[in-house]
Amino acid sequence: MSRRGMPRGKGGFGAGGNMNQLMQQAQKMQRELEKAQQETAEMTGEATVGGGFVTVTVGADHQIISLELAPEVIDPEDPEMLQDLVTAAVNEAMRDLDSKIEARMSQVTGGAGLGFPGF
Repeated sequence: MSRRGMPRGKGGFGAGGNMNQLMQQAQKMQRELEKAQQETAEMTGEATVGGGFVTVTVGADHQIISLELAPEVIDPEDPEMLQDLVTAAVNEAMRDLDSKIEARMSQVTGGAGLGFPGF
């Protein structure tokens, strides 16, 4: 026996019963992770800026799904304002999406980061 009371040569898992339990927990977490990944693949992020003049929706692949512009925001004399509003809306929609994905994945991981890109 080691100083901690665990049998030597068993890797700290006793007679193997705990190893089976550990494997079952790992398999359960893997199933939950796969389910969360499927759910996040269907998520969207949305943002509205400029008092409702510009609305952007992005998909889980970070591609723009829709871009809505109020007609009154289109000013040929001031294209920079529209550019700024679109940029702000896209960036905010991306942050919204990332926040939703992170929240869902942390439910599975218990808040611990997985260290994988996209999580």
